[in-house]
Amino acid sequence: MNEEICVLACPGSKNLANGIAKILATKIIDVELKVFPDGESKIKLNGNPSGKLAVMVQSTYPTVNARLLETLFIIKKAMKMGADVCAVIPYLAYARQDKEFVEGEAVSMESIGSMFDSSGVRNLITVDIHSDTALKYFTIPAYTVSAVPLLANHFKKQDLVQPLVVSPDIGGSKRAEEFAKIMGTESIVLSKHRDRNTGQVSIDDSIPELAKVKNRDTILVDDIISTGGSIVKATEVLKKAYCNNVLIACTHALLLDDALDKLRSAGVQEIVATNTIPSQVSKVDVTPAICDQINKL
Repeated sequence: MNEEICVLACPGSKNLANGIAKILATKIIDVELKVFPDGESKIKLNGNPSGKLAVMVQSTYPTVNARLLETLFIIKKAMKMGADVCAVIPYLAYARQDKEFVEGEAVSMESIGSMFDSSGVRNLITVDIHSDTALKYFTIPAYTVSAVPLLANHFKKQDLVQPLVVSPDIGGSKRAEEFAKIMGTESIVLSKHRDRNTGQVSIDDSIPELAKVKNRDTILVDDIISTGGSIVKATEVLKKAYCNNVLIACTHALLLDDALDKLRSAGVQEIVATNTIPSQVSKVDVTPAICDQINKL
């Protein structure tokens, strides 16, 4: 038993926290949440982390703002009890809002970085943050670990027909290249455009690279799927180009509202996500990658 560390199992990530505690061979402290009728929250730590490095595990998936406030309450309480805190935020909300896309927009990620910097945490670990730009808003040591090897190895074990890795946009091209390299295949990048005012997405179905998809199993690789709109558009383009099956590899599967039904209706054969966000498609465990980073601290 590692007596120098403990793991705080927070409301958003209890299963993941238990897995981390098991690998680190350390004590786990359950964090209890009570929500009052007016929406206010009360946090209670059912154990004492005094004198230890408390690894606080809390993903900030919806309800996002509530999760973030819970995180601050937990950090503050653990520190008052005498712990140093390492914040493990497997899914970090607001990372997509890392710049002013339209004049007058707040750069939300800048405020999130300031929030954690001022909270007193020693460091922060997340998984597949949306961009390197988002990580730069922290002044504390902040690390992102990659789930790509874990996801790629999951698909590598499957019996696929001439698999082709596909990024839905240029922003994910490096992720797709890494995924394809692990699988021993090639990748292509689709041409996506998003209207920053309306949010509407379009994908060019005339790019030459689409000639490569015919009769092949395609794996769409993305970091976050929220409503599924972009992936539905990408699936339609791949189907139009006569691919075989469309499969999805995703780190953070928010799958809001009827996203899962939309993806299946569009013809997606399989959706595989990690357990940064608990869901019925969370088939890949990121615990080993997170623990590797914790051990490097």
